[in-house]
Amino acid sequence: MLIHQIRNATLIITYNNKKFLIDPWLMPKDYMSGFDSAVNADVRQPRVDLLLPIADIVKVDAVILTHFHPDHWDEFAAKEIDKSLPFFVQNEKDLNIIKSFGFTDVRVISVNGTEFDGVTLFKTFGQHGKREIIKPLCEQINMPYDAMGVIFKANQEKTLYLAGDTIWCDEVIVAIDKFSPDVIVVNACGATLLNGERIIMNDEDVKIVANYAPSATIVASHMDTVSHLTVSRDDIKKLKLRNVIVPEDNEIMKF
Repeated sequence: MLIHQIRNATLIITYNNKKFLIDPWLMPKDYMSGFDSAVNADVRQPRVDLLLPIADIVKVDAVILTHFHPDHWDEFAAKEIDKSLPFFVQNEKDLNIIKSFGFTDVRVISVNGTEFDGVTLFKTFGQHGKREIIKPLCEQINMPYDAMGVIFKANQEKTLYLAGDTIWCDEVIVAIDKFSPDVIVVNACGATLLNGERIIMNDEDVKIVANYAPSATIVASHMDTVSHLTVSRDDIKKLKLRNVIVPEDNEIMKF
C-alpha cells in the first residue's frame, strides 16, 4: 500500500496495485474565498499550491469522493479526470451530481462491501461536526452534512481506514472495532465554524484515535490548506505520538 499525500484531503492510494484518487481538489492557490460561516473567512484558499501537475495526479484507476463539499471537489477535477473512470460515492444524491459532470461509471459504496478489481471497499459513517448542531445548520444553507469514510480490504494488503471528514464519535469507534484497521487516515486540521464547533478532527481527537487504536498507524491528512483550519502540522507533531505520521504535501508513505 502506498499513500501519496497530494494536498488537503486529496490523496492517491495505491492498494492491491490499483490507484485510487481521493477527494480531488485541484484548483490553484488562493482560487476561492474562505467560508463565510467559518473562522478565517478573509483567508483565501487553498493556502498552498499543488506540488505536481494535475495531469500526473489524475493518472489513476478509480476515483473516490467522500462527500460533495467545495474543499473536496472542484471544476478542475471535473474537467481533467477521465469521464470513463470508475467513480465511487457515498449515496445516490452524490451519484447524480457526479453524473451531471459527464462521468459515466459512477457507483455507490455499500456498507456491506463493494468489489473493485480485487479490492473490497466498505462505506463507514461519521459525524461532520456534532450531528445535532451541524446538520441543521447545513440544511439551512442547503449544504449536505453527511460524509463517508471508506475501508479498504484486499488479500496481501493491510486494512486501511480512510475516516473522512468526521470528528471523533461513536461511528468512528464502530468502524475501528469492526474492521481493526492497520492504517487509519484522519482529517485533522480542526476546521471550525463561527459558532466554535469543529467539523473535523483536531490534535486532541488525533491523540484519542492513536490511543484507542495503538497497534494502528495514524496518518494526519487535510492539513495546512483550507481557510478555516485551527490546527497545523506542527501542532500534531508536538504531540510526539509514536504511531502518528504527519506527511508533507507530495510525500509518499509505504505500508
